[in-house]
Amino acid sequence: MQINFKKITSTAIVPTRGTEESAGYDLYADNDETIGIDPHSTLQIPTNIAMAIPNGYFGGIYPRSGLATKRSIRMANCVGVIDADYRGNVIVPLHNDSNEMVVIEPHERVAQLIIQKYEPIEFVEVEDLDETERGEGGFGSTGTK
Repeated sequence: MQINFKKITSTAIVPTRGTEESAGYDLYADNDETIGIDPHSTLQIPTNIAMAIPNGYFGGIYPRSGLATKRSIRMANCVGVIDADYRGNVIVPLHNDSNEMVVIEPHERVAQLIIQKYEPIEFVEVEDLDETERGEGGFGSTGTK
């Protein structure tokens, strides 16, 4: 698959994979200086990359596990979605869960992008749904007796 993209600035970094088998492509902050994220605050980090995702696909933006486990930084929206018709700057909202300022270094990897296929669906209203063993059992209902 080919994804057409453009750099919004000359310093933007093209997404890369860590290994040949990596599902995610690393997204990089496009910053010349360090960016400080205050404790319990959120900042929008620009990648300064725009892309044309093919119809029938979307770009899922997922957190990098190392940022969360080692530095208490997570994506504020948990998972981001880039729709096929969006052509703007890909921005990563990062939240600092720690009690200390956390610094994003210039051109640091801040998230990962996975291109995913989706199927258009039609919602059909019905009077009743088919019965299942689980039924209406919700949160924590499986695995309990």
